[in-house]
Amino acid sequence: MPYAKIVPVFTRAGSANFRRCAVFFIRRPRSTVASTQRDPAAEEQPIESTCTVVKTADQGDLISQSSKVTATQSAKISIDFENTQEAYKSKDTLELLRSLLVFKLCTYDFLVDKNKELMDLSKRLLGQRFFERLMKMTFYGQFVAGEDHEAIKPLIQKNRAFGVGSVLDYSVEEDLTQEEAEKKEMDSCVSEAEKESPEMAKECHTDQERDCLDHREKKYKAHRQFGDRRGGVISARTYFYADEAKCDYHMDTFLNCIQASGGSSEDGFSAIKMTALGRPQFLLQFSEVLVKWRRFFSFLAAQQGKAGMEALEQKLELEQLQESLTELGVGDRDDIENWFTGEKLGSSGTIDLLDWNSLINDRTKISNLLVVPNLETGQLEPLLSKFTEEEERQMKRMLQRMDILAKHAVKHGVRLMVDAEQTYFQPAISRLTLEMQRIFNTDKPIIFNTYQCYLKEAYDNVSVDVELSRREGWLFGAKLVRGAYMYQERSRAAEIGYEDPINPDYESTNRMYHKCLDYVLEEIGHNRKANVMVASHNEDTVKFTLQRMNEMGLSPTENKVYFGQLLGMCDQISFPLGQAGFPVYKYVPYGPVNEVIPYLSRRAQENRGFMKGSQRERLLLWKELKRRLLNGEILYRPAY
Repeated sequence: MPYAKIVPVFTRAGSANFRRCAVFFIRRPRSTVASTQRDPAAEEQPIESTCTVVKTADQGDLISQSSKVTATQSAKISIDFENTQEAYKSKDTLELLRSLLVFKLCTYDFLVDKNKELMDLSKRLLGQRFFERLMKMTFYGQFVAGEDHEAIKPLIQKNRAFGVGSVLDYSVEEDLTQEEAEKKEMDSCVSEAEKESPEMAKECHTDQERDCLDHREKKYKAHRQFGDRRGGVISARTYFYADEAKCDYHMDTFLNCIQASGGSSEDGFSAIKMTALGRPQFLLQFSEVLVKWRRFFSFLAAQQGKAGMEALEQKLELEQLQESLTELGVGDRDDIENWFTGEKLGSSGTIDLLDWNSLINDRTKISNLLVVPNLETGQLEPLLSKFTEEEERQMKRMLQRMDILAKHAVKHGVRLMVDAEQTYFQPAISRLTLEMQRIFNTDKPIIFNTYQCYLKEAYDNVSVDVELSRREGWLFGAKLVRGAYMYQERSRAAEIGYEDPINPDYESTNRMYHKCLDYVLEEIGHNRKANVMVASHNEDTVKFTLQRMNEMGLSPTENKVYFGQLLGMCDQISFPLGQAGFPVYKYVPYGPVNEVIPYLSRRAQENRGFMKGSQRERLLLWKELKRRLLNGEILYRPAY
């Protein structure tokens, strides 16, 4: 597969000045009118509810367990998250006791802080066989589905029988020391040009010559003190680059995961991580280029008195923009005028951010794309002085692996969830994911991007991508999360010296999450072409989503709004939603016991904060145990 297929901008032949040097902008046929044609999948269809927690807003009475519910756009549905009989009807009593034990253990700081050492000690004392049995009775059994594709099938099928789907996630990680992780990160994130630049700088005679060697910003450089990207991260697995063969191995793992997801469910998801698929050096460099070009647009907007506006509201006057670019020396007047006429851009007399992003970069080498504007000199300059042929090949291979995974997902009827990562990688990850959406989301929402709502720029990112999908006519797919890297990101920003990208507090993150969610829901209500997964353990967020769906007449059976939680957590949210007809999914990790210990270690740390902050889940588990005891159901086993 030519790498041009996944990022078409990389293939076209260039012309004059700006076109020879511009970075990454993409031209596409576009429609400025959003489609209002209804998706056939959105047609009204009856569903059977086995849940006693569903009621219509017009009738306050509870509908009995065996009643039929017609899920139309006019039906207003609410969920009773206090109904423990329904929430835990998929669990036998031993599973409830295991949950209580594990959640209680997660509240003890000593056990959580020393969990890795304690697991290693248990393995030595008990031996491998009994250690694995102990783990399957406790943490592994609670948070991991099984060791391989076959072992996870019973749990997936049981969850499916109770209305809950799966997002398969192979959670094996290398068990590296901090020193090993730092070395791998520095080796894979620093280019040959950067390694040579200290020596080359000695040979330069002027400051200008030295500046030309390296235009990198501190945020987008590798720093050894933050080389171990696992630090401060409790809910996301981490990949470190070793070589291209290891990336091929990761790709094969993802391919197997996609195939397993397709074989176990007709509507499954599979999660992938971009840093597993190639050298992270490219993601760092491409992210910096994307950010600098967006900053250049903001700089030009400020010149026109439009600073501080939301991204899509900044519309630059075309004539004034052309004059500014000419004065900066980016190109001559005739050349600049041609940039905005080739695709009939600026016909309204203004240029917005999406128009700006559609300017063509006509390059055949990826390394030639990594060019940035220097606002002081007005020149377009290479991000680095040179790229080796091997670095060029590594960049292409990452794109090829992405294309292979997307095609495999299409073949097996599986949707691909691209996980979010650190902010210094994320602009490139989001851009490459968007390119896959353009190609593969024409008929179905195959590719889903992840948006971290603890970021200050989350709303701009969501709104810009939604607007692009509307103009170009493809299906927008998003997973909304609060975010997994807050402590690490804040510490890195403070230590290295750049603006903290994270919202100031939890409440502002909640507001950002609901703002982004509401924007996507409005888009779904407008044309039924967007899709969103509400990936949250926050009950208030789930209730907010249900309320907005009711207000907008969005039926759960349209399969436009999904819900997602981690396996082993928040069953009182997941299963009532699934039994009421909503598409809800569990993130289902799997892998051999010894190789998922790093994942289990993070689960313990995450649950410490989760369980200390709220005892609600434990109280509901106790409530169900007492109910079963009083009703003679202590030996209850789920039937499906």
